[in-house]
Amino acid sequence: MDKYSFLNAAHTAYFADLYDQYLKNPDSLEPSWRAFFQGYDFGTENYGMEGEIVEGVSTQIPEQLQKEFQVVKLIDGYRSRGHLFTKTNPVRARRKYAPTLEIENFGLEQKDLQTVFSAGEVIGIGPNTLQVIIDHLESIYCDSIGVEYMYIRKPEEIEWIQKKLNVNDNHANFTADEKKYILKKLNQAVAFESFLHTKYVGQKRFSLEGNESLIPAVDAIIEKAADEGVKEFVMGMAHRGRLSTLTNIFGKSAKDIFSEFDGKDYQEELFDGDVKYHLGWTSNRETYNNKKINISIAPNPSHLETVGAVVQGIARAKQDKEEIEDASQVLPIVVHGDAAIAGQGLVYEVVQMAKLDGYKTNGTIHIVVNNQIGFTTNYLDGRSSTYCTDVGKVTLSPVMHVNADDAEAVVHAALFALHFRMRFKRDVFIDLLGYRKYGHNEGDEPKFTQPLLYKAIAKHRNPRDIYAQRLIDEDVIDEGYVKYIEAKYKEQLEEKLVDSRKEDKTEITAFMQEEWKGFTRVRENTMMETIDTAVPKTVLSDITNVISNLPSDKKFIRKIQRLVESRQTMFNEDRLDWAMAEHLAYGSLLNEGFNVRISGQDVERGTFSHRHAVVKVEDSEEEIILLKNVSENQGQFNIFNSLLSEYGVVGFDYGYAMASPNTLTIWEAQFGDFSNGAQIMIDQYISSGEDKWKTQNGLVMLLPHGYEGQGAEHSSGRMERYLQLCARDNMFVADCTTPANMFHLLRRQMKANYRKPLIVFTPKSLLRHPKAVSTVEDFSNGSFQMLIDDDSVKVNDVKSVVFVTGKFYYDLLEERDNLKRKDVALVRVEQLFPLPAEAMRMVIKKYKNADDMVWAQEEPRNMGAYSHILMHFDEAKQFRVASRRAYSAPAAGSSVRSKLRHQEVINFVFDKSKNNQ
Repeated sequence: MDKYSFLNAAHTAYFADLYDQYLKNPDSLEPSWRAFFQGYDFGTENYGMEGEIVEGVSTQIPEQLQKEFQVVKLIDGYRSRGHLFTKTNPVRARRKYAPTLEIENFGLEQKDLQTVFSAGEVIGIGPNTLQVIIDHLESIYCDSIGVEYMYIRKPEEIEWIQKKLNVNDNHANFTADEKKYILKKLNQAVAFESFLHTKYVGQKRFSLEGNESLIPAVDAIIEKAADEGVKEFVMGMAHRGRLSTLTNIFGKSAKDIFSEFDGKDYQEELFDGDVKYHLGWTSNRETYNNKKINISIAPNPSHLETVGAVVQGIARAKQDKEEIEDASQVLPIVVHGDAAIAGQGLVYEVVQMAKLDGYKTNGTIHIVVNNQIGFTTNYLDGRSSTYCTDVGKVTLSPVMHVNADDAEAVVHAALFALHFRMRFKRDVFIDLLGYRKYGHNEGDEPKFTQPLLYKAIAKHRNPRDIYAQRLIDEDVIDEGYVKYIEAKYKEQLEEKLVDSRKEDKTEITAFMQEEWKGFTRVRENTMMETIDTAVPKTVLSDITNVISNLPSDKKFIRKIQRLVESRQTMFNEDRLDWAMAEHLAYGSLLNEGFNVRISGQDVERGTFSHRHAVVKVEDSEEEIILLKNVSENQGQFNIFNSLLSEYGVVGFDYGYAMASPNTLTIWEAQFGDFSNGAQIMIDQYISSGEDKWKTQNGLVMLLPHGYEGQGAEHSSGRMERYLQLCARDNMFVADCTTPANMFHLLRRQMKANYRKPLIVFTPKSLLRHPKAVSTVEDFSNGSFQMLIDDDSVKVNDVKSVVFVTGKFYYDLLEERDNLKRKDVALVRVEQLFPLPAEAMRMVIKKYKNADDMVWAQEEPRNMGAYSHILMHFDEAKQFRVASRRAYSAPAAGSSVRSKLRHQEVINFVFDKSKNNQ
């Protein structure tokens, strides 16, 4: 008897469905069926349909059932590879891929086209002819939308996607009114760009022309997101199409944009502003269903993808707000360029954050404005991957490739992306495939580099006119409708242009004004004012009691147990170290209702094992965070070990601080100079954001710094780079020498009614230095000291006044004690910017018998703070300088050589005859 004769008796649709499940997720099948299909696949793939195979599986299966299986494989082929054969490129011929989806490649023949196959059940159309099945698959997978999703490993997500795709064969089904609305938004996009093109000839605007369907797509997401409960919407995008997005989505008055085009001066004296297509905007929008939604587009520099990390941080800060019940109520959208998403490594860093506890935002909708050219580079020279969106597959996110000329398909894909994000709280990518009508900017000649392409583009109709003709053909609108709505919209723009030219100056509206109510923007003189940061001893005692006692019913590593308990001992003995300063600063701020967020590599325990803010239970790795138990109504405390990223994480935390001014937001580098991996964030946001965009930001960067013979990459926090960026009132830079001063510095960051970035060069060896301790009194009284004079010497005995900063003070102090020198005053400059110049002058005046003024630093002459001191303190030009010679690397790799150089500098501080230059 035929061992597979039982297959004749059952319904073939059942086997087709089982085989479909097997192709999607083999492990979901009962083992015997899995083994059967494995044998079948082995036979057909290795010997063909007619060959003998192991146990004769293929030859013994009824021919009709074999064909059913082949049709299922054809369906799987469309699902997996249909996106390669779509009509998604409006101006170029698609690249050819092999093998194709021809039925012969699946063991089927032309004569099978009229045969009815039960496999139609798999795609929801029931038993049907092969021709109908193919037409259905072509419509779903090979028309204006190509979908990539079969690499997803969760069957429920694949099933959801397939059911969505089967609705209307993955085509939109909009009402006449909805179609008119899409046309309206397309008209706004087209008319706005053409208006600017005629009024501001040759000016850069980075137009959206060729991808205007972005506007109805984003508009549809906002409208429908509000219906699904989204309350806030955060968007990041680079230049292309930004002005159209600002006015046609975010409601920024065209009058303001025209003022920016006219190049008027700003109303504020100490505000330099930025180019118009970098500015941010926040507004409250009411949808057509009368839902309120807050929408923000973040300011950005010319560094393309940089804003993506910032948007994630802003979104997460908003999601962490108490009034947000579900994190999905805040929706981030990031608009990319095709060359940028493929070429900028930051995108990968941000994508890798998508599922991490400290950085996830419950799914981002990524939209690529794909104009197929990066600056002047063709896409074939811009990436090795098939698609610019292939980075999305890192997180197994679905990707849709859409023809930007098909407005309904674009909106349909946008809504699919929204629904997927809301359902699964995961990232989704839309590749909006269009073109760029002009060059990189409106002054470039694109024919120099793409002559053939731009011949095609010159003849190509814009998406609005293509869609309008479609609606005319469908009798939705008449021939004059588009001319009417275009004339009406341009009339409105003309009125705004006339109004804008009545004003002499332009004013830039601050970004996210609601979050920043009660805060003021201040100048340098206010930054120099003393702020009361003292905390009563009783409060410090209560906090110490909390952070010194681990749960008694859990088992901890003995070393950790002793370390945590030693905190109480330190407090009792009145010798508090650096870790205690941090804990008491965080605890006291939490107690006062502020939030604290710390992130970076190894921050939970600290790179140098000093912090231990998170303690693990030994036998379960349960996390114990004592700072979450400071008081009943305390603020939120969150600390996260980050992924191995600087650029992305600094951008994220900067964005978080931008949206949450009442959170002490800290990023700590593993070693100080590792922050140079985030140099773009430092240059374009941290140091200049307030001046360009009116955005205050209180981000704290902790950068371990100090020369302990650990080599070039583990010594310097590169303070010279930060100090070079300092100007007027843009940020604080500090290098503390005592735990108490660090305590007050961190508290000052929150207690002020303004926010500035704070760069702190933090210690390594000083974390456990016996002299780097403070008393409880130092915490419970006083405030941050920008300059610490030497109270251990007699004023009249001093012959040399040595200005020093940071850890080097303790090296000089040790040497002075060894030499028993009482004629040298060691004066610590704790705040490097704004520099306490007046206090320094008072010190110089105080030591009237001193004839030797010294600037001492452990860094090479061309690094460290020396050049900064020269620039901001005229008297420094007369100082004797004790430093290493100028070097290209911060420190020597040899610890022996490093110690010799270090000692040379120390010797020269105390004996000017031992010149080390």
